[in-house]
Amino acid sequence: MPSMTASSLVLLYAAVFASASYVPQEVLSASPSQDSSAVLRRVAVNSTRHERSTRVILDAAQAADVDIWHVAHDYIDLYMPSESRGASAFSSHELEYTDHLLPSSLLHPHKHPFSLWNLSSLSNTTFHEVYHPLGDIETFASQLLELYPRNVRVVPIGHSAENREMFALEIAKDFGSIRKKTGFVITGAQHAREWIATSTAMFIAHALLADQSESYSMAPLLNSYVFYLVLVPNPDGYAYTWETDRLWYKNRQIIGPNERCIGLDMNRNWVRTTATILLSTPTPPQGHKWKPDAQFPALKKNKGPVDPCSYWYPGHRAFESPEVNNIANYITTLPNLRAYIDLRSYGQMISAPFSHSCKKVPKDAEDQIEAALGAAAAIKAAHGVAFTAGSLCQLTYRAGGNVVDYMYAKAGIKYSFAVHLRDTGTYGFLLPAEWIRPVGEETANMIKSLASFIVKQKF
Repeated sequence: MPSMTASSLVLLYAAVFASASYVPQEVLSASPSQDSSAVLRRVAVNSTRHERSTRVILDAAQAADVDIWHVAHDYIDLYMPSESRGASAFSSHELEYTDHLLPSSLLHPHKHPFSLWNLSSLSNTTFHEVYHPLGDIETFASQLLELYPRNVRVVPIGHSAENREMFALEIAKDFGSIRKKTGFVITGAQHAREWIATSTAMFIAHALLADQSESYSMAPLLNSYVFYLVLVPNPDGYAYTWETDRLWYKNRQIIGPNERCIGLDMNRNWVRTTATILLSTPTPPQGHKWKPDAQFPALKKNKGPVDPCSYWYPGHRAFESPEVNNIANYITTLPNLRAYIDLRSYGQMISAPFSHSCKKVPKDAEDQIEAALGAAAAIKAAHGVAFTAGSLCQLTYRAGGNVVDYMYAKAGIKYSFAVHLRDTGTYGFLLPAEWIRPVGEETANMIKSLASFIVKQKF
């Protein structure tokens, strides 16, 4: 893109990102379920009274103790178990909504017998046909190391709140020359229930090592890049989704001796700074760093104590989560970082900074926009699935302590994005396993596009 003035870039940034949130999105077709035990309700937001409509919906949802799954500009998705009183919570409000029944089988995952998979081929392996518990993921990493000892390192990065060892996969063509290569970081599910994020991170790791003759191999990228993948940023929460509660969201740390709830939202526990990265006045505002908010902005009425039982509880302070602290410390040891992807679910969106503000614009917004739009086109080229591109705040909602803001503003990684994978609300966080491979393939296309854009080289 040609160079632009700060004021014109702000206008472009706002126009592109605002319009992106209105692009119609494709939804997976769902078969009628005979074993449904829950409802995913999509409530329409009144466009002419947007703020008031959003507040009414979220107030009703929280009053009924309904799980808020997704907040978009024109709709809000709510999860309601069959025994929930949420179904009647909207009877007193004139709200338009549609219900989709969720199969109970998706809430009670089947553990497959442990086995060693054939990972010598990306195309022919059955590994990417099912979701995997934590032990399988650790075995997957060990198998890759055994198969590709010259190209893979398994690096311990610390321990979780429940003392599980965390690790990163480092993948390179030659570890002797990594300081001459561009660094690319990818993280799986910070939020425990977003299984597709961790499954996709594993697909990408496998694709980077696959023979170049295979479809969706990403091996050529290793000529220019070193990849650093944290497959399971939240191992305690992820294990808990397999053992106890499929829809658990937070980590599992004890947050106080007298607190009645456990865990915090890792993606609100990152700090950020803004002093050197804003298009602003000669003395840019410092902005906030981490903030103790545990509500959506539309619900903030009175300042009061933060509810530790909230899904979005950010903790008492930034970096209170040992998992967040481990990843941040690891990032500081890595050279030449130019790209970061936070894989998430769901919504089919590629989102750039910022999350903490809908008004502030990164100085690199022009390049971020161009890269994100190209990545969305690359995703669509794989299986025809449409993704939107925008800022996190514009496409979702304003929230502090986000990892993407941290990676861009503090770690200095110019191309930092959150990527919300499939779908757009048919299954939400319970995406069936049959979609793991297609999601992995389109994500591989996306990463190739971003990698090409960054180093100006076609892969």
